[in-house]
Amino acid sequence: MTTQIVQAVLNEVKKHNAKKVKEVHVIIGKLTYLGVDQIRFAYKILIEDTILKGSKLFIEERGGKIKCPNCKYKGNIPLKDDPAYHIPIPTLLCPECNKAANIVEGKECTIKSIKMVK
Repeated sequence: MTTQIVQAVLNEVKKHNAKKVKEVHVIIGKLTYLGVDQIRFAYKILIEDTILKGSKLFIEERGGKIKCPNCKYKGNIPLKDDPAYHIPIPTLLCPECNKAANIVEGKECTIKSIKMVK
């Protein structure tokens, strides 16, 4: 995933004929299960021989949200504490009507902005 982020930034920088990239801001949803520390580590390695070298990566994590097509509830994803999993696990059931709900936030991995020097 980090390779795709770096490649997308490089493509955008090329379009703008930038000489240097100072900052890259990304939004990562918690439901992507991407490790922020791993992304930072991979980013440092992948930018080494590129115009991004020395740039800072800022990561904004977004929690998950669901929307119920039945009762129109929109909000946080309820967690079920199941001792078999040793951690609370997200459920896709509406906390209002207990019907299946759709994920509307939390699965994104988006480049929010790039600060570059022309």
